Amino acid sequence: MEKVEEYGLKIPLTSLSDETLVGIIEDFVLREGTDYGDQEFTLADKVKQVKDLLGSGKAHVVFDPTTETCSIVTS
Repeated sequence: MEKVEEYGLKIPLTSLSDETLVGIIEDFVLREGTDYGDQEFTLADKVKQVKDLLGSGKAHVVFDPTTETCSIVTS
């Protein structure tokens, strides 16, 4: 795992099951303050958008050992 100083440890997508990855993404997109602008998107749409960002390398999953939580950050 690669250490990303300000966010914690970068988690390779290959080390996560699809179920776990979807759970992390759903938690991320459902957080209060997540803004998608004027257009409405379904949960499935939001999950797909984030999966696409992760797959393209424009974002990645990180684990913060202090709070023992996962998040998604842009690259």
